[in-house]
Amino acid sequence: MNVNSPSAIAPTDPVQLAPSYRLPIGLLLLALPLVWLQVWVGAAVGLFGVFLLVQTATLRLHFTDTALDIFHGETRIRRFPYQDWQNWAIFWPPVPILFYFKEVNSIHFLPILFDPKALQACLEQRCPTVSE
Repeated sequence: MNVNSPSAIAPTDPVQLAPSYRLPIGLLLLALPLVWLQVWVGAAVGLFGVFLLVQTATLRLHFTDTALDIFHGETRIRRFPYQDWQNWAIFWPPVPILFYFKEVNSIHFLPILFDPKALQACLEQRCPTVSE
């Protein structure tokens, strides 16, 4: 199921989050005035924006009943079983830009390249014992 809205998500339904281009486009827009102030800074922010734009177009988060899967196109590149999660948070809720989660042996940071409300709803349903 591809999700654009967090309503009507059942905890056992597999969910693929819809992409959100807000963060990469915001960085690209920020890079324009920065180029006038400092060329190298503006170029670096612009290149990072382009990188995130490509990632937004190619990466997908799939929530299953047991794990968070990250896909690049049709290929699953990582699986994160919920049973290994210790904590998660979405940083800066007014303008969500970063998703953090900690597993037993590692910490992960992902830019918010997906619908933040659907992400929050899926996390609350599938990892309710994990504190924010």
